[in-house]
Amino acid sequence: MNAMTQDGYVTADGRQIGPVVMELKNITLRFGGVVAIKDISFDIRQGEIRAIIGPNGAGKSSMLNVISGFYHPQDGQVIFKGQPRPAMKPYQVARLGIARTFQNIALFDGMSVLDNIMTGRLNKMKAGFLSQAIWWGAAEREENENRAAVERIIDFLEIQNIRKTPVGRLPYGLKKRVELARALAAEPNLLLLDEPMAGMNVEEKEDMSRFILSVNDEFGTTICLIEHDMGVVMDLSDRVVVMDYGKKIGDGTPAEVRSNQAVIDAYLGVAHD
Repeated sequence: MNAMTQDGYVTADGRQIGPVVMELKNITLRFGGVVAIKDISFDIRQGEIRAIIGPNGAGKSSMLNVISGFYHPQDGQVIFKGQPRPAMKPYQVARLGIARTFQNIALFDGMSVLDNIMTGRLNKMKAGFLSQAIWWGAAEREENENRAAVERIIDFLEIQNIRKTPVGRLPYGLKKRVELARALAAEPNLLLLDEPMAGMNVEEKEDMSRFILSVNDEFGTTICLIEHDMGVVMDLSDRVVVMDYGKKIGDGTPAEVRSNQAVIDAYLGVAHD
């Protein structure tokens, strides 16, 4: 990777990574007397795939919840597009262009795949209640536009044959893909993925990896993900931040992180002083 500048950097495969989109500055998060995150700083740059890794209990999901606005840190700042972000509700964060998937699938099992993905367009719906109730004018145009956007995502993720199937009938790997589709329906600038490969077999992981790379490449979407499969992380990520016991112990390219002794010790279970 070329030297980092204020404007970005160029990856080994020639992709141009842009300036900082989000900066986490000295983030500390406590739950009562438990410190989940302790004084962690790192940034996420436009167009990159940024991974957060670490052993179980390292604080990764807590950090993703800080980024998504679900948790509010007691200390530190979240800076988004150059502006400090105040405490917000998750739906307000979504309106900023941040979408996410969840470690535990959060879909509506009784609804079809199509209808689940349509819920990702809620922030795009501006028509008034009356026009929506009678499906007329702006509401009709809006519905058609949202449906067309969702159909493009269905084609992109190759799930045309299950579009009318109730989500509750789908196998686990396809549910994960539908959840990704719903997040993409929001047209996010920053996409947060919480263990997108968890519980998948090898073939499903290969498919999901391909789609994540395609989202980043074709849509230009900035991605921040948590993942336990180190092979996936090293293959997908441009930069990796490593957490252990709520602290940051490594940050850099996959190659730099792989050779970091503190990271090696954490994953090998070496005793901590």
